[in-house]
Amino acid sequence: MTALAFGSVTWFQIGSADPAATKSFYTELFDWSFEVDGDADTDGRYAQVTTPGATHPTGGLFDTRGEVPNHAIFYVLVEDTAKTVAEAEQRGAKVLVPPKTTPAGLVFSDLLDPQGNHFGVFTPPAS
Repeated sequence: MTALAFGSVTWFQIGSADPAATKSFYTELFDWSFEVDGDADTDGRYAQVTTPGATHPTGGLFDTRGEVPNHAIFYVLVEDTAKTVAEAEQRGAKVLVPPKTTPAGLVFSDLLDPQGNHFGVFTPPAS
């Protein structure tokens, strides 16, 4: 497998208040498969998405329970999440979720670009 380059869109997330209906829609339309992410600290609210032909998950489905709006966003692989968030803020971005580290060591943050578009950045766990 080719290593992914920093600055590449490498993950997506769909947030839904009705994850069962969302899973059904994307499974029937695109043949996506979903598996609860046991490593995430989300009480079973997060499922990893694998698309046809993929060897590993490339997205996730978050059960919002109606606590946040439904959404579909992309995540960019970065070398240092905190540094990237600081640089984004200097360029006019607004931080929605400050850098957070999962129990597995993945660091992520959600932002709004200066035009109000929601996106995220993440750094994988150290190997």
